[in-house]
Amino acid sequence: MSEIDPKTDALIPEWMYLPDIAEKWGVEVTRVRNMVSDGTLIAVRRGENRALQVPAAFIGEDKPVRGVPGTLTVLRDAGFSDEEALEWLFTEDPTLPGTPAQALRDNRGTEVKRRAQAMAL
Repeated sequence: MSEIDPKTDALIPEWMYLPDIAEKWGVEVTRVRNMVSDGTLIAVRRGENRALQVPAAFIGEDKPVRGVPGTLTVLRDAGFSDEEALEWLFTEDPTLPGTPAQALRDNRGTEVKRRAQAMAL
Protein backbone atom coordinates (compact mmCIF):
# COMPACT_ATOMS: atom_id res chain seq x y z
CA MET A 1 0.00 0.00 0.00
CA SER A 2 1.60 3.17 -1.14
CA GLU A 3 0.99 6.80 -1.80
CA ILE A 4 0.06 7.94 -5.28
CA ASP A 5 1.43 10.91 -7.16
CA PRO A 6 -0.97 13.49 -8.62
CA LYS A 7 -0.14 12.53 -12.24
CA THR A 8 -1.17 8.90 -11.76
CA ASP A 9 -4.10 9.88 -9.52
CA ALA A 10 -5.48 12.08 -12.32
CA LEU A 11 -5.59 9.07 -14.71
CA ILE A 12 -8.05 7.17 -12.52
CA PRO A 13 -11.58 8.57 -12.70
CA GLU A 14 -13.19 6.86 -9.71
CA TRP A 15 -12.03 5.31 -6.45
CA MET A 16 -13.68 3.21 -3.75
CA TYR A 17 -12.93 2.93 -0.05
CA LEU A 18 -12.39 -0.57 1.35
CA PRO A 19 -15.53 -0.51 3.55
CA ASP A 20 -17.62 0.48 0.51
CA ILE A 21 -16.22 -2.44 -1.47
CA ALA A 22 -16.98 -4.82 1.41
CA GLU A 23 -20.54 -3.52 1.58
CA LYS A 24 -21.04 -3.91 -2.18
CA TRP A 25 -19.77 -7.49 -2.07
CA GLY A 26 -21.55 -8.36 1.18
CA VAL A 27 -18.34 -9.40 2.94
CA GLU A 28 -16.36 -8.24 5.96
CA VAL A 29 -13.89 -5.43 5.32
CA THR A 30 -11.11 -7.74 6.55
CA ARG A 31 -11.68 -9.89 3.44
CA VAL A 32 -11.08 -6.86 1.22
CA ARG A 33 -8.00 -5.91 3.26
CA ASN A 34 -6.69 -9.46 2.79
CA MET A 35 -7.15 -9.11 -0.97
CA VAL A 36 -5.01 -5.97 -0.85
CA SER A 37 -2.40 -7.73 1.31
CA ASP A 38 -2.18 -10.76 -0.96
CA GLY A 39 -1.94 -8.64 -4.13
CA THR A 40 -5.36 -9.45 -5.58
CA LEU A 41 -6.14 -5.70 -5.50
CA ILE A 42 -4.05 -2.54 -5.37
CA ALA A 43 -4.97 0.04 -2.74
CA VAL A 44 -3.26 3.39 -2.28
CA ARG A 45 -3.50 6.14 0.28
CA ARG A 46 -5.02 9.25 -1.21
CA GLY A 47 -7.15 12.24 -0.37
CA GLU A 48 -7.04 14.42 2.70
CA ASN A 49 -7.72 11.57 5.11
CA ARG A 50 -5.08 9.31 3.44
CA ALA A 51 -7.54 6.41 3.58
CA LEU A 52 -6.90 3.34 1.46
CA GLN A 53 -8.75 3.36 -1.84
CA VAL A 54 -8.98 1.00 -4.81
CA PRO A 55 -9.70 2.05 -8.40
CA ALA A 56 -13.44 1.47 -8.94
CA ALA A 57 -12.63 -0.06 -12.34
CA PHE A 58 -11.22 -3.10 -10.49
CA ILE A 59 -14.44 -3.77 -8.58
CA GLY A 60 -17.01 -6.15 -10.04
CA GLU A 61 -20.45 -6.97 -8.70
CA ASP A 62 -19.27 -9.51 -6.13
CA LYS A 63 -15.51 -9.85 -6.62
CA PRO A 64 -12.59 -8.21 -8.45
CA VAL A 65 -13.07 -7.77 -12.19
CA ARG A 66 -11.96 -10.88 -14.01
CA GLY A 67 -8.35 -10.60 -15.11
CA VAL A 68 -7.33 -7.91 -12.63
CA PRO A 69 -5.57 -10.19 -10.10
CA GLY A 70 -3.63 -12.06 -12.80
CA THR A 71 -2.62 -8.87 -14.58
CA LEU A 72 -1.42 -7.34 -11.31
CA THR A 73 0.68 -10.45 -10.68
CA VAL A 74 2.25 -10.26 -14.15
CA LEU A 75 3.04 -6.57 -13.70
CA ARG A 76 4.58 -7.11 -10.26
CA ASP A 77 6.63 -10.02 -11.61
CA ALA A 78 7.86 -7.64 -14.33
CA GLY A 79 9.14 -5.32 -11.60
CA PHE A 80 6.37 -2.72 -11.66
CA SER A 81 5.61 -0.90 -8.45
CA ASP A 82 1.92 -0.51 -7.57
CA GLU A 83 1.99 3.07 -8.83
CA GLU A 84 3.67 2.07 -12.11
CA ALA A 85 1.10 -0.70 -12.57
CA LEU A 86 -1.75 1.78 -12.01
CA GLU A 87 -0.20 4.23 -14.44
CA TRP A 88 0.10 1.52 -17.13
CA LEU A 89 -3.40 0.18 -16.51
CA PHE A 90 -5.04 3.62 -16.77
CA THR A 91 -3.04 5.14 -19.63
CA GLU A 92 -4.83 5.27 -22.99
CA ASP A 93 -3.58 2.75 -25.53
CA PRO A 94 -5.01 3.43 -29.00
CA THR A 95 -4.15 -0.10 -30.12
CA LEU A 96 -6.54 -1.65 -27.57
CA PRO A 97 -8.46 0.88 -27.86
CA GLY A 98 -8.93 2.55 -24.48
CA THR A 99 -7.00 1.72 -21.36
CA PRO A 100 -5.89 -1.72 -20.22
CA ALA A 101 -8.19 -1.29 -17.19
CA GLN A 102 -11.15 -0.72 -19.50
CA ALA A 103 -10.16 -3.72 -21.60
CA LEU A 104 -10.21 -5.86 -18.44
CA ARG A 105 -13.71 -4.60 -17.62
CA ASP A 106 -14.76 -5.41 -21.19
CA ASN A 107 -13.55 -9.01 -20.75
CA ARG A 108 -10.51 -8.53 -23.00
CA GLY A 109 -8.07 -9.64 -20.32
CA THR A 110 -6.14 -12.07 -22.48
CA GLU A 111 -4.82 -9.23 -24.65
CA VAL A 112 -3.99 -7.10 -21.60
CA LYS A 113 -2.06 -9.94 -19.94
CA ARG A 114 -0.25 -10.70 -23.21
CA ARG A 115 0.93 -7.10 -23.38
CA ALA A 116 1.94 -7.11 -19.71
CA GLN A 117 3.93 -10.32 -20.23
CA ALA A 118 5.64 -8.84 -23.28
CA MET A 119 6.82 -5.90 -21.17
CA ALA A 120 8.37 -8.33 -18.70
CA LEU A 121 10.68 -9.78 -21.35
